[in-house]
Amino acid sequence: MNLLPTATSTDVQDQQPRIAALPVGSFEQHGRYLPLITDTAIACIIGQEIADAYPVHLLPPITMSCSHEHAAFPGTVSISAKTLYAVIDDIRDSLARSGITKLVIVNGHGGNYVLSNIVQEANVGGPAVSLFPLGPDWDRARDHAGLVSDRHADMHAGEIETSILLHAAPELVRDGFIDADHDGGPRPFLLVQGVGAYTSSGVIGYPSHATAEKGKAVLESLRSGFVAHLDALSETL
Repeated sequence: MNLLPTATSTDVQDQQPRIAALPVGSFEQHGRYLPLITDTAIACIIGQEIADAYPVHLLPPITMSCSHEHAAFPGTVSISAKTLYAVIDDIRDSLARSGITKLVIVNGHGGNYVLSNIVQEANVGGPAVSLFPLGPDWDRARDHAGLVSDRHADMHAGEIETSILLHAAPELVRDGFIDADHDGGPRPFLLVQGVGAYTSSGVIGYPSHATAEKGKAVLESLRSGFVAHLDALSETL
């Protein structure tokens, strides 16, 4: 699996895209069977699905973001919310100088709360930035793929993330997910105490239910649902 786009400058010139897609991942623990790059890989996989179906300029990923709630686990690296904000702001400015004034942020990490504020502020003057997938996009994808878990119960390294990688990048999935299920229960102080307060393995979810077929169906749903974000940005195909 190639996580980086391989388009040439000539390809972009010929396509003349009006919108760019920026995958934003993380570098954080995902239990013993998924890599630290899991969220980045998933954001890139979704980004490639979009780029294969729609005329968007796919950018390389931001690979570290706001993973502070995973700090109790070895290997996790975070940057501050203000740094992530500044990097995306700089990317938008650079894109605008080349004539691309609209952006979709493809978020692979649920802890990147600042992305919602970035999108909120960017659209004050009119539709310019969208965040994808949103909660309803994920819910539709879960239903379409027949997942047994919901977003709350399957928060981290669970059925949906493992399924996506089993389909799109099986070489990243190690043995051990079949017996790694963990119910994290209510997590009222996740932002205060971190993920470690609710799981010793780093897993909150049901990876034992993961299959490549479910992962394929999840991506199909996200790909078809992306058109609504183009409509919201006033972009016609």
